[in-house]
Amino acid sequence: MHTIERTKKPAQPKTAPLERGGKPRPGRRRFLLGGLLAGGAMLVGWGVQPPRQRLHGARPLALGAGTVGLNGWIAIAPDGTVSVVVPRSEMGQGVHTALPMLVAEELDLPLSSVRVAQAPIDKIYANLTVLRENLPFHPDDPTSTRQGAQWLMAKLGRELGIMFTGGSTSVKDAWLPMREAGAVARAMLLKAAAEAWKLPAGRLRTEDGFVLHPDGRRAGYGALAARAARAGAGIGAGDVRLKEPREFRLVGTPAARLDSRAKTDGRARFGIDARVPGMVYAAVKMAPAIGARLAGHDAKAVDSMPGVLQVVPMPGLMDERSGLGAGVAVVATTWWQAHRAAQALPVEWTPGEAAGLSSEAVFEEFARALEEDSGYVYHEAGSQHVDDVALTLTAEYRAPYLAHAAMEPVNCTAQVEHVDGRARVRLWASTQVPSVAMDVAARVAGVERADVSIEVMLLGGGFGRRLEADMVAQAVTVAMALGGKPVQLVWSREDDTTHDVYRPAALARFRAHLDAKGEILAWDNKSASGAIGHQYFPRNLGLPGVGPDKTTAEGEYDMQYAIANQRIAHVIVDSPVPLGYWRSVGHSHNAFFKEAFLDEVAHAAGRDPVAMRRALLGKHPRALAALDAAVARAGRAPAGRAHGVALHRSFGSTVAQVAEVSVEGRQIRVHRVVCAIDCGLAVNPSIIAQQVESGVLFGLSAALHGEITIRDGKVEQSNFGDYPVVRMHEAPAVETIVMPSLAHPEGVGEPAVPPVAPAVASAVFKLTGQRLRSLPLRLS
Repeated sequence: MHTIERTKKPAQPKTAPLERGGKPRPGRRRFLLGGLLAGGAMLVGWGVQPPRQRLHGARPLALGAGTVGLNGWIAIAPDGTVSVVVPRSEMGQGVHTALPMLVAEELDLPLSSVRVAQAPIDKIYANLTVLRENLPFHPDDPTSTRQGAQWLMAKLGRELGIMFTGGSTSVKDAWLPMREAGAVARAMLLKAAAEAWKLPAGRLRTEDGFVLHPDGRRAGYGALAARAARAGAGIGAGDVRLKEPREFRLVGTPAARLDSRAKTDGRARFGIDARVPGMVYAAVKMAPAIGARLAGHDAKAVDSMPGVLQVVPMPGLMDERSGLGAGVAVVATTWWQAHRAAQALPVEWTPGEAAGLSSEAVFEEFARALEEDSGYVYHEAGSQHVDDVALTLTAEYRAPYLAHAAMEPVNCTAQVEHVDGRARVRLWASTQVPSVAMDVAARVAGVERADVSIEVMLLGGGFGRRLEADMVAQAVTVAMALGGKPVQLVWSREDDTTHDVYRPAALARFRAHLDAKGEILAWDNKSASGAIGHQYFPRNLGLPGVGPDKTTAEGEYDMQYAIANQRIAHVIVDSPVPLGYWRSVGHSHNAFFKEAFLDEVAHAAGRDPVAMRRALLGKHPRALAALDAAVARAGRAPAGRAHGVALHRSFGSTVAQVAEVSVEGRQIRVHRVVCAIDCGLAVNPSIIAQQVESGVLFGLSAALHGEITIRDGKVEQSNFGDYPVVRMHEAPAVETIVMPSLAHPEGVGEPAVPPVAPAVASAVFKLTGQRLRSLPLRLS
């Protein structure tokens, strides 16, 4: 008879299953400043000091023999090959090509001479834009308060040094520092050649990796690098000039991706491809219900199974809403052996606070909150008390929880060794936040961050899931029990689907007052959902998760339509369900709510929905141009099909989509999607088109299929059989129009996701007369 090993019962969380927030709070400006103070980030006088430089890191780059570093971003080998340090994780979005293009452009370097080097952990590589963009200001707000708050948040980002890939900010954030690094390096090379040839630098020029003499002589960058490094101290601000867009030769072209060949021939190494000498494998058995606790397990029951080496309990490693919860890991010689043993392992669980939770209960609480709570007002203009109302229209929309379902399974490889009496942690991980992963590893292992190293691997999809570090916490915990042996921990698809950090479910109510001409007099929108920031910031960053969360109402409060009287509010309803950032975040569902209701308003007013949008975009000519471009390219729908249109701004970019749809019985089929995107200056139009296609398919999967439901505290879906994504035979043709612009680059990775669902729903209404107000879209 095997015995059950009892695990010490952790303290139960004190929060109620469903907690409501969002009551009127102090003004937004007071909240922002108060939040910074609460986080300990603002010191006396700190706010008036200039931002720190982003050119040179705290430590020199690790270089090979003969290679010379010119700054924290660029190193040149003797053969002229230039290593460009990329500070963001590559997860298919093309940053290993787009970001080196910025350096190569300013350095007058062919892209074929570039080699990508993943950035080490250093504060100069921090993402300053993502914090700045997280402020709840309306995009059209021109006030100095907004500008000052954004500047302050960028400074905070530099101090925190969080290396973050997400929020469609990679190119946007790197646009200046990486170009400046290239321009400075070019000035150094010119100065080195000028000294060698005893000519003024102004008489020299650069081209294709060479400095050219007026008489036709040329010197390669590799030959000049060492001298350039010595000459760098004499470079002044007047020696460095950034190119004007009209001078670009590389930026703006559809350059081939630098990572394509390695991903085609198998040389590319993703997190799950990490191989360390002596490595073993771990599989997990995690709590079957949200918040359940580990009560005990019978390790002896699997001791004799093939390959089993050890069983490691994990009673709870992070915040109870991390998606991780408690569990037990089984270590074996191969992952399949570990997985089979984990499945067979007898485990006892103690129910948690969410034992009786259901999706229905969550939505019931949302409905009560919308009735009883005024919410936090994100944007208000004019008044809701208007005259000459001929028609009042109301509607309620809802969206479910969603899982990320990235193709590469959740994994992390870790090793904990003791060297000279100190524990050292090594990580090999597919992560969007390497600095956070290191902090979590240090916390779990009880060491300083300096004792943790990480190799950032390629990501087989991220979509926000790898902004989390729960898999890192697990891998380090297991590695600590193995006496220095490296371990690769891999989740099954079922583990991933049932223990995700989910896109929040949401409920929204709208009211519009129209006059006799069908013009919108007033627009009122209040929604309810959980707040990602209330969970993410405490569990991953150690920052307070309080106050309004912009992501809850983004896509509603920041719309481009000129409606004189509008009020957009949100009520936060916290629950035990673990929440996380999902590709396009709040825009993913709020765009559906807003655009679908606008279609309802147009229909009630007897107006064409495209014409109504055009009339409301007078203050946004670029958005109007995108809408017109998409509609013109789409043309007329073929017989038996209909076109649905949606327009949405997110992550600084505006996307107009036309979906060509047919309906057979209860089956919705999307044949074609025309997408016009205005994302500012297009660094690489080919990559933009790839991301638009990816976003459309990702959004369509959610629109037609995506739904996570909870019953008795358990996630009911487990794999692609009951949580399907769009298959090849369902995939529409996607046509991308990149709008011409010389404006600062904006986000690309996410903006094509939000408009898909409302565009499809609009077409379905034209075909069937059914107004679908819930996601996923299902015909009755």
